Amino acid sequence: MIHYKSKEEIELIRQSALIVSKTLALMAEHIRPGITPLELDKIAEEYIRDSGAVPGFLGLYDYPNTIITSVNEQVVHGIPTNRPLQEGDIVGMDIGALKNGYYGDHAYTFAVGEVSDDIKQLLKVTKESLYLGIAQTVAGNRMGDIGYAIQNYTESFGYGVVRELVGHGLGKKMHESPEVPNYGKRGHGSKIKEGLVIAIEPMINMGTRRVIQLSDGWTIVTADKMPSAHFEHNVAVVDGKPEILSTFKYVEEALEKVNGLVI
Repeated sequence: MIHYKSKEEIELIRQSALIVSKTLALMAEHIRPGITPLELDKIAEEYIRDSGAVPGFLGLYDYPNTIITSVNEQVVHGIPTNRPLQEGDIVGMDIGALKNGYYGDHAYTFAVGEVSDDIKQLLKVTKESLYLGIAQTVAGNRMGDIGYAIQNYTESFGYGVVRELVGHGLGKKMHESPEVPNYGKRGHGSKIKEGLVIAIEPMINMGTRRVIQLSDGWTIVTADKMPSAHFEHNVAVVDGKPEILSTFKYVEEALEKVNGLVI
């Protein structure tokens, strides 16, 4: 059952989403060759708690950490480790925050130092596909319109669109109905209505769309070990149109300040 949100609820979700946005910006300031995901995890948890929220992922389904760090061929659900990030890595960072009873949850994939042109394109196309999906989030459209926009664009570059993992509704629970696939047919799926709040999150692989879960029970990797990118926004339908509750503004300002590079 889909829980449509009031404008007051949407504002509460926005508050939590913006805490995540600013936490991701803090990550952008610290990501560099040599730092470990566990060090980033500690920084993120402290910031979220200092912001009057609690980490949205810590303890959720028994997840052991505050942030999710998926490196290179890891698609999503990577658990932070003591392995230092290396020049040329990419790391998909997914973060959640809970404040005033409502969740924020979004993600950004960072380049660590200088990466190859092929990886730069993967990151750019995946981020662009997110906004194409958001543009379809209007009252009267259907969930398949979002998925089609993402799939059609990314597959035109020869990329694989993950099927096993999807976006989701967002509110008092981290994961609510409806599911938001990154593939689909126009005009199919549940109808988009006023007050819908969803997390749209393309997970796009450079090679095959097939994925495998590792023995830790969390980490999802590409079957061919090629890189994967993940970007995510929280989106509400307000006055019939999509309104992005999260933002990459702070992340991009931080990246510009640190290295003058925004992909």
